[in-house]
Amino acid sequence: MTPAVPASSVIEDQVISPGEAVTAEHPHLRAGETASRIADYAELFKFRVTALVVMTAWAGFYLGSMRSGISSIQPGLIAALVGIGLVSAGSAALNEALERKLDARMIRTAQRPMASGRISLPHGVLLGMAAIISGSLWLTYETNPLTGALTLITAFSYVAIYTPLKRHTTLATFIGAFPGAMPPLLGWTAVRGAIEWPAVALFAILFVWQFPHFMAIAWLYKEDYGRAGIRMLPVVQPDGWSTVLEALTYAVLMVPVSLLPVYLHFAGKIYGVTAAILSIVYLGYTIRFARITRARSIVESKMYARDLLKVSVIYLPVLLTVLMLNALGK
Repeated sequence: MTPAVPASSVIEDQVISPGEAVTAEHPHLRAGETASRIADYAELFKFRVTALVVMTAWAGFYLGSMRSGISSIQPGLIAALVGIGLVSAGSAALNEALERKLDARMIRTAQRPMASGRISLPHGVLLGMAAIISGSLWLTYETNPLTGALTLITAFSYVAIYTPLKRHTTLATFIGAFPGAMPPLLGWTAVRGAIEWPAVALFAILFVWQFPHFMAIAWLYKEDYGRAGIRMLPVVQPDGWSTVLEALTYAVLMVPVSLLPVYLHFAGKIYGVTAAILSIVYLGYTIRFARITRARSIVESKMYARDLLKVSVIYLPVLLTVLMLNALGK
């Protein structure tokens, strides 16, 4: 979502290659190479995105545990998060494998390990497939077959449908929101073994939240997306009106959707009040984002997008934390 850096050449009849000689004289270089490789793997597996996936899956698991009347601190939690994290990491690696040439054209992604050639295509694909397969099998064995199957379907839709579709239609954003919203539902099914209405509510919260968040990103990096031929709304319709309309539509929807846990009686009044306030603030910043259509400069328009992005990143973890703290059992 390339070929590896060439190894140092071996001179005939020489026991130690030039690179090894340098390492022997300067052992700290090997430590630096190791740190660099670890950083490359973190980038390949999109560590920050995978961490967000694990966090939201934890919220689903915790809430499902409370609904079951059992402790959320148990071996099943770690097993579920490990499996979901593995599949997320593997999906990220395959996404980068498919998009390595596109990534190389964009300033913000040109230094990704596969785009820059630090990790080869076979290496990245092998790691990605291994993580997805092992994660899905782990979840099937350690949690239940439903969670294993849903996680595998999520990975497939992200890698095989959303990723290639980005080059052909702006609908890719809508389609990509489905796998993006799955982690809390997966956490819920890992402990409950069934898809239930509270899990659907968690899915809906993440689904709707993504659109203002991603429209802000798309506007910030529209030049990059344009260079790569990725058909985001700001690229296809650069005046910004369609971008604003989509962000506003979902920001308005976020207000009632964020209150679904109260309606379904698995969250209390404290969460309800907090969710309403947070969602109104989110809507307010999305309304402010609408100024991109009449901004006097690119710098000004990107300031509105950056502010919405910051608020969206704060909104989700705060909302889920309050939901977990004010959750109701059966």
